[in-house]
Amino acid sequence: MKNVFKKIDAVKTGIFAAGVLFGTAGIKVLTSKDAKKVYANCTAAVLRAKDCVMDTVTAVQENAEDIYSEAQQINEERAAEEDIFEDEDVVVVNKSRGMVVHPAPGHYTGTLVNALLHHCQNLSGINNVIRPGIVHRLDKDTSGIMIVAKNDAAHISLSEQIQNKTAKRSYIAIVRGNIKEDTGTISAKIARDKNDRKKMTVVQEGGRTAVTDYEVLERFGRFTIVRCRLRTGRTHQIRVHMDYLGYPLVGDPKYSPMKVPFAIHGQALHSQELEFTHPRTGERLRFEAGLPEDMQKIITRLRNGQF
Repeated sequence: MKNVFKKIDAVKTGIFAAGVLFGTAGIKVLTSKDAKKVYANCTAAVLRAKDCVMDTVTAVQENAEDIYSEAQQINEERAAEEDIFEDEDVVVVNKSRGMVVHPAPGHYTGTLVNALLHHCQNLSGINNVIRPGIVHRLDKDTSGIMIVAKNDAAHISLSEQIQNKTAKRSYIAIVRGNIKEDTGTISAKIARDKNDRKKMTVVQEGGRTAVTDYEVLERFGRFTIVRCRLRTGRTHQIRVHMDYLGYPLVGDPKYSPMKVPFAIHGQALHSQELEFTHPRTGERLRFEAGLPEDMQKIITRLRNGQF
């Protein structure tokens, strides 16, 4: 039994749910054969991953207890330090750059969802076990504020607010180039790139409506700091729209892979503000997440002419 638990990266997509279940407890399956057995046993309890994991590992409890305890402690600490606001209906968190929001192939553990499953007793089940509680998402390398629903009623309310544009979201971005207009609106449909399925692109026909408002905050000749406000929430929307305008985000590995004189791993994009109506009380709430250290350092260098 000593080698039963190994990294789950080798587990295939067909048994992905089993990987998610074990990932929430920090426990990893050795072989696809073992994982298939776990998946079959867990199907009936899949919406309650933590309980399912505890039931499934009973036979190897002696080996699993230390791993589970350590993983739970790490995840709880990580969730706590990202927690901005929490009550019985919602959790507002400040996601760090590099953190994946929910489990996906290649990222079964260490995600925001993994941490939240240990930090919270319950999360909304509307998006199933893969994305419990996730009302909207941020790209892996986009930092900043997010809201998570703890029950289905809150999830429905928050989703409707985003769809009806009553929930407000604004981002800070550092882009290449000198934007001349102080303000502007980019209205251009977005669809998946036919030549690269991991990228999105602006299209003239088909695609989904996407609208981004932007406001210039500071100019530095070759670089500009802008505030972007979303009217819609398409995949990579700000990244695609700013690139389409001719001002790609600094450090963006997909849409601006050019070298930059700054130390940043991923696009210089931060979800700074979030405003919504509380789903239970009706109170209007507004939250703000300060810029991460890497973007603060870039802005300091820009202001000092060090680029």
